[in-house]
Amino acid sequence: MAFFDKLKAGLSKTKDALFGKVKDLFINMREVDEDLFDELEEILITADVGVAGTEMILEKLRYTVKSEKITESERVYEELKKIIAEMIGDGDGLNLSGELSIILVIGVNGVGKTTSIAKIANNLKSDGKKVVLAAADTFRAAAIDQLQIWADRIGVDIIKHNEDSDPAAVVYDAVNAAKAKRADVLIVDTAGRLHNKKNLMDELAKINRVISREAPDAARETLLVLDATTGQNAVIQAKEFKNAAEITGLVLTKLDGTAKGGIIISIKEELGIPVKYIGVGEKADDMQPFVAEEFVRALFE
Repeated sequence: MAFFDKLKAGLSKTKDALFGKVKDLFINMREVDEDLFDELEEILITADVGVAGTEMILEKLRYTVKSEKITESERVYEELKKIIAEMIGDGDGLNLSGELSIILVIGVNGVGKTTSIAKIANNLKSDGKKVVLAAADTFRAAAIDQLQIWADRIGVDIIKHNEDSDPAAVVYDAVNAAKAKRADVLIVDTAGRLHNKKNLMDELAKINRVISREAPDAARETLLVLDATTGQNAVIQAKEFKNAAEITGLVLTKLDGTAKGGIIISIKEELGIPVKYIGVGEKADDMQPFVAEEFVRALFE
């Protein structure tokens, strides 16, 4: 099955919750009045578009309806789809411009962080990239073991130390191993907990200092993994991590398990951080780079 078909199937709950209800609203409420906007507001918030995102959509929609003197509900519906597509915007791919690209991956336990790393590695390997993994989440032996299992499964090298080792020491060895192996991409699994902002910032700062010293010309990414099923809690997590780290992109997992895929709109509106990967299943190829055009098409078709 092509990824677009998986995406379309995976977004079916969101599509039904969001556009199914919206379409029914416009069929049942033919008159374009405040009652229609009130109902629409409730549907958008329920689909986790978020308060700020919903207000922005309604503001733009009201302006278009008024300025163009739209009275047909069908036209309002089409304008709504255009506004949402514009708000989601274009996709923003990984920065792989350096001879070596280094991707730090952060996120709380349980969001699918380690699995996401493996899937991204598999995706890059399929594109012909040589990938090395670094098991720098040394606080949990299970995280190291899980990453090793995935590395074996997809056929990439992994650099690891024992549990409770210094994460920066793992990264030091991993950077130098990646250079020696002439790898294209090094993906670093970091501690899966927001233990407190200062500890997180200190740990990431130490890791970043090692990378800057050992691979000063490497292209850099810091990706935050979020679980789409947690809805607005994912936005709260993203805000917390954004205060502690220079996040360059988001990985949104478990979109197939939720009716709250509107979270992408909420994240874009409130945080301004691009979504770079989305996951719609458990298999290694069920995570792909986020392509906004395909996402919108999967929602609308």
